Amino acid sequence: MASEIRQAFSGNRQRGATAVEFAIVAMLFFTIVFGIMEFGRVLYVWNTVQEVTRRAAREAVVRGFADAGQVSRAAVFNPETGSGTAYLPAAKEITAADVRINYLNENLVVADPMPLDPIDNISACMDVTRTASCVRYVEACVATAGTCTGSIKYLPMVGLFPFLAINIPVSSVIMPAESLGFSVSP
Repeated sequence: MASEIRQAFSGNRQRGATAVEFAIVAMLFFTIVFGIMEFGRVLYVWNTVQEVTRRAAREAVVRGFADAGQVSRAAVFNPETGSGTAYLPAAKEITAADVRINYLNENLVVADPMPLDPIDNISACMDVTRTASCVRYVEACVATAGTCTGSIKYLPMVGLFPFLAINIPVSSVIMPAESLGFSVSP
């Protein structure tokens, strides 16, 4: 009888051990899983900044100066017009407002004064007295300031990793100007 009572008490002591072990292992497991997901998202946002910059530069060299808003929206893969903020899915850190376009002269300085339109740009490039206004290159970047400075801040999806609130480096692409929106009317 006494051995049966001892066995009943020792069984009761082990009853919650499985739940405690599961809680400890599950906490470690989910921390690792969420850490892997955050790391993957950091790489995704980092790579997306590079892609958005390349896309913005490509759009800017073939569109007119007045289309800067459309270039920014197209760069974040949202060509729709409207007043809403355009941003990328799974990367809300990168918005159309962060896409910067600078029109540069042959010295890689912002053209000043800017040509009025693509035809005026052609005449500025032909006139030796207006070389400061001739747009030869287009610079596109994803940054928080117009001079391609100020990096985008990565925001973690899970609050467990506040140390991942890092700055994504500024990405800048300079391409030779092409048509800049110039088209020949029939």
